[in-house]
Amino acid sequence: MANITYRQVNDFMIPNLTLPPEESPIRLGKWGMLHKDYLQKHKKVVFATLITQGKLYQHCAEVENQAQQMFDDLVAQMMKNENITEHLKEQNQMGWVRRMNSIQDIANEIVSLYVVFV
Repeated sequence: MANITYRQVNDFMIPNLTLPPEESPIRLGKWGMLHKDYLQKHKKVVFATLITQGKLYQHCAEVENQAQQMFDDLVAQMMKNENITEHLKEQNQMGWVRRMNSIQDIANEIVSLYVVFV
């Protein structure tokens, strides 16, 4: 049984609660930060649960890794399907940039919908 201490505030006894520490400081990238913000704004119960368990950053780091892997795979697959190569980059640099930006935008939308904002 846990030893709980209390402090008195006016007529109320308030438990002295502390959050468990995160295992180690984790730096989140783009996808992890987007997921954390999404949880905080739209999934408040999940967000609060992860914070109180000390697992928020670990969870967001897992989402970060999954999202980045999916993004990289999608970009590579779409480049192959659309025949976007280094040769095209040498021949038509602006066309290559335009097509790569389009592919990355599509991949961003897919990853956001299926990994980050769920």
